[in-house]
Amino acid sequence: MANPRIPYVLSSARAPLPPLAGKRILVHLVVNVENWQFDQPMPRTIVTPPHGRETVPDVPNFSWADYGMRAGLPRILKAFASRGLPASTSFNAGVIDAYPEASKAMRDAGWEFIGHGMHQKAINHVEGGEGAVIAASLDKIADFTGRRPRGWLSPGLRETVDTPDILKRQGVDYVCDWVVDDRPSWMGTTSGHLIAMPYNLEVNDSIIYAIERHATGEMARRLEFTLRRFETECRDSAIVLAIGLHPHLISVPHRIHELDRMLDLLSASADVGFFTGSQLADWYAAVEPAPKSAHGSR
Repeated sequence: MANPRIPYVLSSARAPLPPLAGKRILVHLVVNVENWQFDQPMPRTIVTPPHGRETVPDVPNFSWADYGMRAGLPRILKAFASRGLPASTSFNAGVIDAYPEASKAMRDAGWEFIGHGMHQKAINHVEGGEGAVIAASLDKIADFTGRRPRGWLSPGLRETVDTPDILKRQGVDYVCDWVVDDRPSWMGTTSGHLIAMPYNLEVNDSIIYAIERHATGEMARRLEFTLRRFETECRDSAIVLAIGLHPHLISVPHRIHELDRMLDLLSASADVGFFTGSQLADWYAAVEPAPKSAHGSR
């Protein structure tokens, strides 16, 4: 099959999913909170190096992300808290040591912590192996929050062929890397089924502002178009609308108003409800139980 983990089916041919808490557009706010290591090449850059030669330390590009952790994250926390909105953080476990105040603020705000590796770099070809990094990340977050993460989003959404199998063995219930549908899907692993939770590569500030380099306003524009379409399509089935956010992108001074606009736009829709990843996973598992067969496993 084309997809080795998730059997192919037209979305229109799937059984309709019922509302959750009376809502048909299920918004999942995912704030990616990352540890960019000062003594390593930066995962992404806003300033190109002189003569095209990468330097370490990369002070301007490190500072880009560091600003988000200092000044950007408080703006997101305030925007969500003032509206009483639940959220998830896709969280590098190394943030606990690098940014302890930020980690405590998100924990105290009641955000759900989703595993996102130890640092912001791909988890393949790392010392100790991928499985060790995943286990250490989940354990460190569990020690800090008192809860072992139920969800996972790989750094850069990059996996190896074994990642879903490792995640399932580690007790993870859902993974956000497989952005194949607007509804959750069951994916096969060697240890049973795992939920492929919708995430977003189109309504995502990293794609829009760091990669495509659009002007401020593009993310809110895309969200409005997406919402209007989903308000029509959700008559047939509940839909998950995930929104990817990064403190150094959406919450800089010239864009934070855009986040406010998006949250108010969503809140004004009678179809919209806000949920964490675990709430969505529990709902999906209850209304569409995992297949009994191992179809789709490697």
